[in-house]
Amino acid sequence: MAETSQGMKIKKQPERQCMGCNAKKPKKELIRIVKTPEGTTELDFTGKKSGRGAYLCRDLACLKKIRKSGRITKIFDCAVSDEVWNALEEELSFDE
Repeated sequence: MAETSQGMKIKKQPERQCMGCNAKKPKKELIRIVKTPEGTTELDFTGKKSGRGAYLCRDLACLKKIRKSGRITKIFDCAVSDEVWNALEEELSFDE
């Protein structure tokens, strides 16, 4: 960990890459989509659910881009339910 001039330690913030725009951002600024061990996809607002995770900016343009390209389906190797897409769209619409 880095230190400030007063000797205090600065905790490094983890970064993740958005699937839509490929920008690296702090993990807390992104929405996590997780493929659970059972093979279902869910939104994970806590960042602690077990499974394979992928991250998305809180930007409607990024959501439209990954939905159109099917990138998330390729990453998870399974279809994403309409419930997850609708929940994502609702969440992003609420943020704006």
